[in-house]
Amino acid sequence: MAKVKYYYDNDSLSYKKIEIKRRKKVQNVLAFLLASAIFGISFLFFLLSTPTLSTPTEISQAREIENFKLNYTQLQRKVAQLEEVMLDLEKRDNQIYRVVFESNPISNDVRKAGFGGVNRYENLEGYSNSDLVISTTKRIDILSKQIVIQSKSFDEVQKLALDKEKLLSAIPSIQPIKNENLTRMASGFGWRTDPFTKSRARHKGMDFTAPRGTAIYATSDGVVIRADNRSSGYGKHIRINHGYGYVTLYAHLSKYNVRKGQKVKRGDIIGFVGNTGRSQAPHLHYEVIKDGIAINPINFYSGDLTPAEFEAMLEVASIENQSLD
Repeated sequence: MAKVKYYYDNDSLSYKKIEIKRRKKVQNVLAFLLASAIFGISFLFFLLSTPTLSTPTEISQAREIENFKLNYTQLQRKVAQLEEVMLDLEKRDNQIYRVVFESNPISNDVRKAGFGGVNRYENLEGYSNSDLVISTTKRIDILSKQIVIQSKSFDEVQKLALDKEKLLSAIPSIQPIKNENLTRMASGFGWRTDPFTKSRARHKGMDFTAPRGTAIYATSDGVVIRADNRSSGYGKHIRINHGYGYVTLYAHLSKYNVRKGQKVKRGDIIGFVGNTGRSQAPHLHYEVIKDGIAINPINFYSGDLTPAEFEAMLEVASIENQSLD
């Protein structure tokens, strides 16, 4: 039951009942309905224009997705940087290291070969971003394979470097006796006059004049394979195997300072000048043999001679004179 409201009438000095006209009632009802409609429409618009309210779990998941996107972008950037570094290493490997050590370069077909056979990325298919994930995974897999190949290549280059070091230590590179003024070289390699027959004969080494007992030096690292006088014409002589096909021979010695099987280093004293065997005077006959063939020893004094000294010795050695053996 609606409450009855009264008001005080000053004219009649009495309370009178408040009468609301029907028109006023209708206006009030219409105003209420209009206000309700406006409020409802406004609220609906607010709901439609405002993002859906998320639960704490959804908010956390959304944050993780954003972090994943950021990390993925950084991963893409790092992969690109690693690919650039790998490309630079491959260029250095093929164009510098392998050239220096005379080794064939690794082809791009080998370095950048893919993965055949089964589908390695089947478990990554079926997602909205599968193409991107598969593409990046492939790049990482190829990069990993390139790293393995490059690592093996560097192992090979390291071995080549060690072999090169051994080769350099094996190649004869000094004169077999001290010859500071270049006055001891008596006869060179090639056609010479035989001191006994006086006929033209091929001289397989170089002759160095020196007093009996002058020290003779190993011209490179190696192992003594002979130290005897059982070779025709050489008298007491020494042969050293340096490896890589190089052998040096020292003939007409007066005395040995090494024995067969002994390891020697470049510069070690191995014997002393003499006049044994088929020799006309005290001197050292020195030969350099490569793969069983005697070659000109003058090309193996790089550790002793300056360019000017080499030219001077080459000029003297080219004179077709009489040898001492």
